[in-house]
Amino acid sequence: MKELVEYIVKALVDQPEKISVNETLGETVTILEIKTAPEDVGKVIGREGRIANAIRTITKAAAAKQNKRVTVEILTDDSGEKK
Repeated sequence: MKELVEYIVKALVDQPEKISVNETLGETVTILEIKTAPEDVGKVIGREGRIANAIRTITKAAAAKQNKRVTVEILTDDSGEKK
């Protein structure tokens, strides 16, 4: 899952070298945290959150094939604030 999200996000942003995806494995769910440069956050979230929702939908569909649950969170590089 981590590689899939990283591939999608790097294709969207202007500074792909500043992208990092942190994977946290829990008992029932895997959490993927995307960290971007502050100027690229809007590109990952998209207008009215459409791109972020699309990334979550693709990730959940891929996880469902493996009988897993995944949550995707978007963080800014500076604040660590969740979106």
